[in-house]
Amino acid sequence: MSSTSVVGILGGMGPAAGADFVRLFVQACTQQMRARGEPVRDQAFPEHWLAQVPVPDRTEALASADQGAHQPLEPMLQALGRLAALGSRTVAIACNTAHAWHASLQERFPQVELLHMARETAQHLTRQGATGVALMATEGTYRIRLYEKALAEEGLECHVPLPEERQIITRGIFEGVKAGNMQLAEQCFSDVALRLAGRHGPVSIVMGCTEVPLGLQGSAAVAGLDLVDPAQVLAAALARRAYGAPQPH
Repeated sequence: MSSTSVVGILGGMGPAAGADFVRLFVQACTQQMRARGEPVRDQAFPEHWLAQVPVPDRTEALASADQGAHQPLEPMLQALGRLAALGSRTVAIACNTAHAWHASLQERFPQVELLHMARETAQHLTRQGATGVALMATEGTYRIRLYEKALAEEGLECHVPLPEERQIITRGIFEGVKAGNMQLAEQCFSDVALRLAGRHGPVSIVMGCTEVPLGLQGSAAVAGLDLVDPAQVLAAALARRAYGAPQPH
């Protein structure tokens, strides 16, 4: 039986996305065990800690030059400190926009490997042979060009929605998933995904906000599209670290 490392998940952005990330991580751990030919047993899952902490809105913070209690960095630092104190050697952030503070978090906790969702996703797309990518995300994620930069490092071009389509995504996030109206979320997200596919052809559509996959789960409208869930990619990367598996090529 393989030995495992303690890992952590920095969540709460929003709580539903953090809870769903644990589900994705458990699935990824199950795949790791099966790939090794090991029985899937409760005792074979790695020790993992979820920190669900209230964090100020990341997009609003990025739009403001003011410092203060509305900034997300301090509560994220406190949560990361708790995860490190619990022995987490690798930590995943269950929020795309929060990666705007990735460098600051990693600098404060050099003893912890802080995975980067966009880079993991870009490398995954390269391994999958993707040629075109379109991005559904928050305004904050677009503002910092989180995925555009990571994809460019892999030689991939990133198509972004039109301003009116970004507004539809935002509505699906806040009035849909975060408000518990999953029907509205599905309508908003599937509308934009179909527009992107219609405009750019058979691209891989990156669901670059952890609320987007929650709103599109089981949607028949987007069944034929190549939807990529960065949270799933990140969960697989965290599971590999937990089991000491080599990076895929």
